[in-house]
Amino acid sequence: MMALVTLSSGKKFSAPSGVSILDAASQAHIALPYSCKTGRCSTCKCKVISGATQALHPEVGLTEAEKAEGWILSCIRSAASDALLEVDDLGDVVLPIAKTLPCRINAIDRLTHDVVRVFLRLPPSADFRFIPGQYIEVIGPQGIRRSYSLANACSTEKLLELHIRAVAGGAMSHYWFNQAQPNDLLRLNGPLGTFFLRETAGVDLIFLATGTGMAPVKAMLESMPTLLPDQQPKSVTVVWGGRQSHDLYLDVTEIPGSHTYIPVLSRPSDAWNGATGYVQDVLLASKPDPAKSVVYACGSDAMIQSARNRLVQAGLPEKRFHSDAFVSSGKN
Repeated sequence: MMALVTLSSGKKFSAPSGVSILDAASQAHIALPYSCKTGRCSTCKCKVISGATQALHPEVGLTEAEKAEGWILSCIRSAASDALLEVDDLGDVVLPIAKTLPCRINAIDRLTHDVVRVFLRLPPSADFRFIPGQYIEVIGPQGIRRSYSLANACSTEKLLELHIRAVAGGAMSHYWFNQAQPNDLLRLNGPLGTFFLRETAGVDLIFLATGTGMAPVKAMLESMPTLLPDQQPKSVTVVWGGRQSHDLYLDVTEIPGSHTYIPVLSRPSDAWNGATGYVQDVLLASKPDPAKSVVYACGSDAMIQSARNRLVQAGLPEKRFHSDAFVSSGKN
């Protein structure tokens, strides 16, 4: 069966039975927001105004209340009839085509006891382009696949930077922290995701990050000096949180560009004299102007859900809150 899906923008596309709405839109060259593609986050959330859809997998990223209100996740829903959906597509953005390529570990550095920085080297002939903020899947030993955000703004030197935190009992974590060596041969698939800069001109640009959620933020910050003068933001604020000081594993002040950096610790030592608590609370305490702000949040799902709810309640339009939640792969 072939259904016709219409978006709130008026764009239409055909959706074959059993194919996710997200994939059907992509086949029609219409870019919809997405991140995990497994139904665990809510980046691809959209609302069914009319018509019927069918879940291909459990929608873990939705609450029962959201489901009752007609919200679905386009990455794991197919159209069961012609349907009208309330969702903003990405307009004229052309997403780079994801591809699978070989790569080798160029360098691996232990930044803290539970974070490593990995540089992957692409073949000299590889044509790999991405938008700063996107992620890749790394395919490791025994075909294990895990997703990691790209932490650099471009790959002109055929190098891709990853920040990887150890996951207790994780098979890929065991590889990164105990076995990985320079020149190891791996594969990658990507780029993936739609977490990248959109509105920038004249706005107060705010980045919220926890843990290795700093990786895509770093990539976006590095890309900002290349923006045209009429696309530069009015201000840039980075709020990065961790439990203890070693969790803030980079010196954000060394990233090129002009930005205000606010480090935050939720379980600080007595020697800490900076901000404490949660990044969303620290941001709200600084009294940002919701009408002039655009927020990009990356990190734990709990932080993102809390930040979205708090900021929207404070007056931030929900369409100006962009996020990439780090959700469990569901595998060891």
